[in-house]
Amino acid sequence: MSQATESSPADQITAKPPLWAVIVKWAALALVIVGAYYLATRLADQGYTLYIVVLALVVMAVLAVYSTRRNIPAKYLIPGLILLLGLQVWPIVMTVSTAFTNGQTISKADTIEAIKRNSVQEVAGAPRYKLSIAVKQGDDVATGNLFFLLTSPDGSLKVGDEKGLSDLSPDGVVRTESGKVTTAPGFTVLNAREINDRKDLATFAVPTGDGGGIKAVGLSEAFEGRATITYDEASDTLTNTATGQVYVVKDARFVPKDGNGQAFPQQWAENVGFKNFQTILTDSTIRAGFLKIFGWNLAFAALSVGTTFILGMLLALLFNDAKLRGRGFYRSLLVLPYAIPGFVTALLWASMFNQDFGLVNTLTGLDVDWLGNPWAAKAAILIANLWLGFPYMFLICTGALQSIPTDVREAAKIDGANPARTLRSIIMPLLLVAVGPLLIASFAFNFNNFTLIYLLTGGGPFESDNTSIGSTDLLITYAFRLAFSGVSPDYGLAAAVSILIFFIVALMSYVGFKRTAALEEVN
Repeated sequence: MSQATESSPADQITAKPPLWAVIVKWAALALVIVGAYYLATRLADQGYTLYIVVLALVVMAVLAVYSTRRNIPAKYLIPGLILLLGLQVWPIVMTVSTAFTNGQTISKADTIEAIKRNSVQEVAGAPRYKLSIAVKQGDDVATGNLFFLLTSPDGSLKVGDEKGLSDLSPDGVVRTESGKVTTAPGFTVLNAREINDRKDLATFAVPTGDGGGIKAVGLSEAFEGRATITYDEASDTLTNTATGQVYVVKDARFVPKDGNGQAFPQQWAENVGFKNFQTILTDSTIRAGFLKIFGWNLAFAALSVGTTFILGMLLALLFNDAKLRGRGFYRSLLVLPYAIPGFVTALLWASMFNQDFGLVNTLTGLDVDWLGNPWAAKAAILIANLWLGFPYMFLICTGALQSIPTDVREAAKIDGANPARTLRSIIMPLLLVAVGPLLIASFAFNFNNFTLIYLLTGGGPFESDNTSIGSTDLLITYAFRLAFSGVSPDYGLAAAVSILIFFIVALMSYVGFKRTAALEEVN
């Protein structure tokens, strides 16, 4: 009788893999290389040299780890590290760096070129081109870089972008009888609706050298003109050659030197140090609004955790009784609100709180302006969040209660403890050991509960004299409004608010975890 031998881990590692596995591995690596090359070309077009270097390092690391049969632990660590760097570390670095700037992303040189292109005026007698507006094939028609496909009066084809003008090969190009290009290899020609949706067309011009440029006239023609704005590098000023107005640098933009007239709206990136944080602390309007929002933010997070936990715990205690029939059915009903996406529930509650047609006022006979009155709006948010949050607390409390040994409760009963005393002295301490850290996590989540506030009230209602700070705003919705709303969004200030939110939540979470650590002695 022969004895079977077991292979050692080393033998398993050195065993030759099947052919199909080798093919799949190298095919996957080839796809990574192709994808990285495509992404690198796109980044090169945008001038993101640093991103290309980072991408190259990541691809080399992937090839070094997965092209050999060694480094088994690294094969599992690399995907997590890449996702950690891309989705966590990099956004944090960008947020911190933005907080110390004025929030702009364009450089001063690019700003000057944009101002000069915008000032291009048609020169008398200059030729006009037949124009088609396009983006690179595969790019989003709403956000892709613009290209002018031009037919000159002599019939030659040109293609122009923000970098300049070049010849366009006639191979594969389809034109109308008037010469307008309708199809060109490698490009997607935009239709009238898509062109009208592009807000950047009005300021787009193809530079032609010597301060000249080509701009669109309507949807089918373009003219070649010259810029009326010139830049003097020695004095760092712009001059309008048509009016003689001189513009100097102030707060990262060009403003009239004599103080008369308007400044150019374009602003370039500039390091401002701690100015954004100083603004939050010293500007009376922002400071008052920040403190007001912070107070409501704390109350909302605390009340949300408290109400959902109490309701979820009471329901868990009720359905933890073995004498109750149909517990599984009732439990499945109670978790239904948790199964529905939060944004759907928020929109449903927004409609139910409508003053005139909402279900809440209709059923109760009330006439409360739930979303228009500051205090009613706060109550509406807490009610909606109670509906959204109690199933989660119910689930975790149910699991924690089922983990408590029955003999502990039986011993308390033998010692003469009534149900209330057993709940206070036995069940609650053991329950908090399990759910304490989850309550802190729930507090942190509700402290930044952007979705509910944004969809239910939008941060409102707002005061008539200050539309930037709403009665139900959280710090996160306030930061969002600073960054993406208004005529001049302030990304730098919004990033500074985000950093303060991080430190506030981190500090409160640290204190909370220190407190809950004492509960471990219960075990």
